[in-house]
Amino acid sequence: MNLYDVYPLFDINIVKGKGCHVWDDKGQEYLDLYGGHAVISIGHAHPHYVEMISNQVAQLGFYSNSVINKLQQEVANRLGEQSGYDDYQLFLINSGAEANENALKLASFYNGRTRILSVEKAFHGRTSLAVEVTHNPKIIAPINANGHVTYLPINDLPAWEKELAKGDVCAVIIECIQGVGGIRLVTPEFMQGLRAACDKYNTVLICDEIQCGYGRSGKFFAHQHTGIRPDIITMAKGIGNGFPMGGVLISPKFTPEYGQLGTTFGGNHLACSAAIAVLDVIKQDKLVENAAKVGAYLLDELKKFPQIKEVRGQGLMIGMEFEQPIKDIRRKLLFEQKVFTGVSGTNVIRLLPPLCLSMEEAKEFLKRFKETLS
Repeated sequence: MNLYDVYPLFDINIVKGKGCHVWDDKGQEYLDLYGGHAVISIGHAHPHYVEMISNQVAQLGFYSNSVINKLQQEVANRLGEQSGYDDYQLFLINSGAEANENALKLASFYNGRTRILSVEKAFHGRTSLAVEVTHNPKIIAPINANGHVTYLPINDLPAWEKELAKGDVCAVIIECIQGVGGIRLVTPEFMQGLRAACDKYNTVLICDEIQCGYGRSGKFFAHQHTGIRPDIITMAKGIGNGFPMGGVLISPKFTPEYGQLGTTFGGNHLACSAAIAVLDVIKQDKLVENAAKVGAYLLDELKKFPQIKEVRGQGLMIGMEFEQPIKDIRRKLLFEQKVFTGVSGTNVIRLLPPLCLSMEEAKEFLKRFKETLS
């Protein structure tokens, strides 16, 4: 049997990782400035993470959500404390797309509406509603194109207020730092105006923190830079440092009912052990603070490169936009300088390293990047 061929692959077989470095099957070391799509939050093969998962799987890897799993409550307690949302409720699932599906479903249960506002260039996942609110017609199958969504420009508050005033909008879903959309940031003024408008018209405000959350922006959640509190927050990627996991933080204004939401694998014992290990390391190693410090340094230094048209980002979520396509630059970085990076579209290089990236590793990246551009 062949694999279903939907991924263009680099001819590299990564077999080992440690911190912000990975190795291929030939022993070649690479500096990882991408973290596998922002998934690796605390670094590859962190000893505490390895120990927690190993001990848990040796004891119990899985049982269903029909019985008590005290690890879920421990995740909720730790997450509430570290994020500043201890008054919210937590629903655990398996992925970012699933988190957004459940968030949009909850919003519709809440106000009985079906229309959604999403941002131009948004990416929220590849399933059902998640892909419908993603602004990419190429990946929206006809069965998913159900006319629920209006796409609007980022930071254009009057355009959003005009749509919300129609009184039929179920939910607004927004990345406070767009990932696939090119590392574009919302402004505090826009988010504060949007929060007020959602309150006025009884619309649910959902912040998609799947890529920009969990410390990556230099705060626990990216929306915390804007001074607002969403009704629902979706999470995944860095929550499990590579173990598949997602979560939905839900405002107290929502009342749960038995059977309203459900999942087979979500919040299983092994996933919760991974999530607890991640929260332990984020707190003990001060990784949110590190992301802010090292990210600010990288942003300042990258803005000095005359070859780059614009540098955007916050913390360790950085985009470098060039006038020309960046395919050759990225390939040189990877195959000549041995640095993994990501892309957004054709002209933006994305940096999404593990949050443990050191100042020395940041300087090493800048050295290799300079050599690539020279």
